[in-house]
Amino acid sequence: MSPQPETAEAVDPVPILRRLIRFRSVNPPGEERGCVEYIAALLAEAGIESRLMGPDPERPNLIARVPGRGEAPPLLLHGHSDVVPTDGQEWTHPPFEALLIDGEVWGRGAIDMKGGLAMMLAALLTLRARGEAPAGDVLLAVVSDEENGSRVGAGWLATHHPELFEGIPYCIGEDGGAVLTADPTRRFHPIGVAEKRACWLRLTLRGRGGHASRQGWPNLAVHQLTEVLTALRDGRLPVHLTPALDRMLQEMSAVVGDELAAELAALRKGERTTVPYELMDTADAVYLDSTIRHTVNATIIRTPEKINMIPAEITVDLDGRILPGDFGVDDYVAELRALLNEFSASGRLGDEVGIELLLEGSRNPKAEPEFGPFYERLVEILRDADPEGVPIPMITPASTDARLFANLGMDCYGWLPMLLPAGSRYQENMHDADERVPADAVRFGADCLYRLLIDHP
Repeated sequence: MSPQPETAEAVDPVPILRRLIRFRSVNPPGEERGCVEYIAALLAEAGIESRLMGPDPERPNLIARVPGRGEAPPLLLHGHSDVVPTDGQEWTHPPFEALLIDGEVWGRGAIDMKGGLAMMLAALLTLRARGEAPAGDVLLAVVSDEENGSRVGAGWLATHHPELFEGIPYCIGEDGGAVLTADPTRRFHPIGVAEKRACWLRLTLRGRGGHASRQGWPNLAVHQLTEVLTALRDGRLPVHLTPALDRMLQEMSAVVGDELAAELAALRKGERTTVPYELMDTADAVYLDSTIRHTVNATIIRTPEKINMIPAEITVDLDGRILPGDFGVDDYVAELRALLNEFSASGRLGDEVGIELLLEGSRNPKAEPEFGPFYERLVEILRDADPEGVPIPMITPASTDARLFANLGMDCYGWLPMLLPAGSRYQENMHDADERVPADAVRFGADCLYRLLIDHP
């Protein structure tokens, strides 16, 4: 490792974050260009060359490669510059002014994920300020469109320029909002090791139509809708103990109370198929419930807009999420049909409902997460930086751009460390009003990323 000049202080990520938030790169429509050009200029000032590329000139992706010492393989840092809208939300402070209030940076993207981008940029700029080179080459990819399908962002890069990522075994990106407060006295540091993928479906329910003044017809489409919604509210798809889940439950059991540990052990052994809601914070229980099985939620219901007409057809759009591993859409649909049958009066509703696939997310060809030396280095950095904290592997219940880079053969980790108060749930403010992050948490993350860049296997 090259010597560190005492006079070179770490670059503060907080001013970078505040500037990033002020770019209204809301997706849709995106318009990430101004934000990306600012990042390019910031890198150029430090002598780091970058290039902008992509199919839409107003929505470019930035690629920069920082040469390393050749003591470790190359590493990819990826983050997205777009953010979700604020329409209809009531904010305490304006979402694009990036105000620093009581030690917190307020604004859209503070958590998801301009805070993470600021950490990455500060870590790279600190290397430059100290005249250091990372252990191996670092490829920085600042991408567009993550919040709306990644078609002009990571998806376009992975499809049209896979050569950029050749020879890179590991990548670091966002954790997708994975958060755990299983013990409110402990600070948990999530390390995303696997994530679910989208499986969006449309159900079509059909029955007799007619004039709404008549009552008593059997098996109307609205009756089927009632059964569908009841099944989705009260039912659950089967439990699947994936390798990532097994490791997560094992490590959770070691740091929680005896009663909860026993119930988590029962989940691992297949002795129970329900989450112990009564022993957990509701948000933790909901998270765990979403990682032990495929999930499904009704999000859009469409009927003819005529109040005096019984609809002959109703469609229900479902946001489904498939666990990491070798599960296919056919397996998922079979489980869904079985669930609908279980809650239907006839026992055949699931067989009769039309099911159309709207979108299938990319499947990671690596069914099992990698818990090798690189993962252990992430854990080591966290333990050194926060001896009282608990690093823990977690499954991301949503999906990130990691799915696209994983398909290029990389082991991907959601790792943007933040020093947050024990029991806090700042990550849950992403996509919501009053998104904010403690300034010191962002500085902690930048320091952890710097430690990783300077020394990793």
